[in-house]
Amino acid sequence: MKEMIKMVVVLTILSCFSGGLLAKLNVITKEPIAQQILELVTAPVLRTMFGGASNDPTADRFTITDGAQERDVFVAAYDGEPTTVAFETSAKGYGGDVGLMVAIDVNEEKLMAVSVTTHTETPGLGGEAKDNPSFAAQFAGLGLTDPIQVTDDGGGINAMSGATITSRAVCTAATEALDVYKNLKPQLSEKLEGMK
Repeated sequence: MKEMIKMVVVLTILSCFSGGLLAKLNVITKEPIAQQILELVTAPVLRTMFGGASNDPTADRFTITDGAQERDVFVAAYDGEPTTVAFETSAKGYGGDVGLMVAIDVNEEKLMAVSVTTHTETPGLGGEAKDNPSFAAQFAGLGLTDPIQVTDDGGGINAMSGATITSRAVCTAATEALDVYKNLKPQLSEKLEGMK
């Protein structure tokens, strides 16, 4: 019995020590990981989406609360005026979540661009959502009230061949982004005014 108690005490101490060590490691690595994601995933997408911007959208960003979730909002200025915001949403694809960066022109209230940031879709099929510019180009210019659906569902987005589920996921994420924008528009407008 004493041996069993001794073993339980030792395992408890080791578990507490390991848990504390992992918690400390999480705190130490959280910021560097976020910085790497910003530099290696988000920044290249933003540079492509915001070609010709007169600012650095990764530097001109703020965090906004959307219910229980905090969203990073990236701002692009053209001719010195902050006119476009971008943030990331996601939807369930064939192989997992498909992350989508969505840029919205706040003056025109239209989609400016979309770009897949992360995915675990099948290479050569659903993975083409990230690498196929003609697929992403279909979203540019859509209004806030336009239905964003693939043609099979009655919309105007041509699904990628062999990747209808992924195409639907991108449409769902874009629709969610428009809903988020509509809900957060007063807060976004206030933040943009403060950046002028």
